[in-house]
Amino acid sequence: MWDAPVVLAATPIGNLADTTQRLRMLIRSAEVIACEDTRSTRHLINALGERTGARFVSLHEHNEAARSAELISLAREGSRVLVVSDAGMPAVSDPGRRLVRAAIEAEVPVTAAPGASAVPTALALSGLATDRFTFAGFVPRRQSERRALLQRLRREEWTTVLFESPHRVASTVAEFAEALGGGRRAAVARELTKKYEEVLRGELSELADLLAERHKGRGVRGEIVVVLDGAAPSDTGAQNTVTLQEAARAVVRRAAGGERLKEAAKEVAREHRMNASELYDAANELRSTSG
Repeated sequence: MWDAPVVLAATPIGNLADTTQRLRMLIRSAEVIACEDTRSTRHLINALGERTGARFVSLHEHNEAARSAELISLAREGSRVLVVSDAGMPAVSDPGRRLVRAAIEAEVPVTAAPGASAVPTALALSGLATDRFTFAGFVPRRQSERRALLQRLRREEWTTVLFESPHRVASTVAEFAEALGGGRRAAVARELTKKYEEVLRGELSELADLLAERHKGRGVRGEIVVVLDGAAPSDTGAQNTVTLQEAARAVVRRAAGGERLKEAAKEVAREHRMNASELYDAANELRSTSG
């Protein structure tokens, strides 16, 4: 399978020295290169000092479903198709999954050329458990999806790796601290393998304070990976680790997003097995004093 007509290949996530010899060989031999951004990929190839006579084809989240059929057809006709993302391994929170599925269904051989990936890199540097982990992709922006994620994280005993925007990481970590308990350990990695690589480690409450301070200044920059410690086996959703004040802040936060304060208090109280009336009063007082 190493010479399959369709090959997904990892590209460096920052440091060009992480480029594999196999990726270089694939660039030279490919007849079609499918990539997220053709300009970025051409720039990478030039930076590596490589040359290719391949035809460049865009493959991104908006056209992958339609473009996959075209690429599979080219592979069937004998073209060597190389699939890359802007950084890291295709199909891991990047285009490629639909193409792999299309290749499987069409019985066209497909393989992968491994290499750099932000997920295992951040996990290895986090200092958290690595024997069992789950990758949850990007932290969702929709409120309903974020609630579902938090519900899962309250029970998840495996280490969880997530991607987040540098502009939202401070508020996300603060939200995690409120929902999961400030004592849960985590790591926030940024600019992995690059010149200004940095990994912040500590409890969620500590990281939330640190990121809040940085947000007031120049902000947090670069590609961000959040690694979250799993819940203790004895935790029943981390209800016992969340204080009334933390839960009240969560209620006020949801109310600011458009929910009725009373309904938000009921939902948060149910999640943490608290008294809804007591939580509503605390949230109402908090909103009054902060407003």
